[in-house]
Amino acid sequence: MFQRLFGRERKNRAITDALYAEIVAAARQPVLYAEWEAPDTPLGRFEMLALHMFLFQHRLRDEAGASRDIAQTLIDDFFADVEQSLRDFGIGDMGVPKRMKKLARMYYGRTAAYSDALEREDRVALAAALERNVRPDSLPWPQAEALAAHVIDTHKALAAQASDAIRAGTIHFPPAHAA
Repeated sequence: MFQRLFGRERKNRAITDALYAEIVAAARQPVLYAEWEAPDTPLGRFEMLALHMFLFQHRLRDEAGASRDIAQTLIDDFFADVEQSLRDFGIGDMGVPKRMKKLARMYYGRTAAYSDALEREDRVALAAALERNVRPDSLPWPQAEALAAHVIDTHKALAAQASDAIRAGTIHFPPAHAA
């Protein structure tokens, strides 16, 4: 009995680790920072990771069962990763919860704005939301339009991928290409 339970847990962890690695790789594409000028700072990297996590979560939002479990595990992993990053930056035990609450509010606020624009395929609204969130002190940010186009293309590419493949640990984010 224990072998079945622990064997299954290792397999599930391998699946979620593979998916999370793909999300992180998509968020770390050099084009995002070098060409589209997403800030290569801790907050800028959070924004790109949050954006790609949103795209993954959005892909699985209407699915149940194993897909829902995977989505929950990955959002838990995302926030655990963010918390560990805060600790790595030297933020102590007393400051971490306050910052985690703020980052969680930021993430969920962004998901609402991005989801609304994405559902309407409103590139202008999506670019405005990205500009507000990714580069709030550098307005205007012309590269927001290229990032918005990439987000819409990624949304479509993820929607076309089979749920069975995702549940097996395989997902492909299209590469970001400079304009």
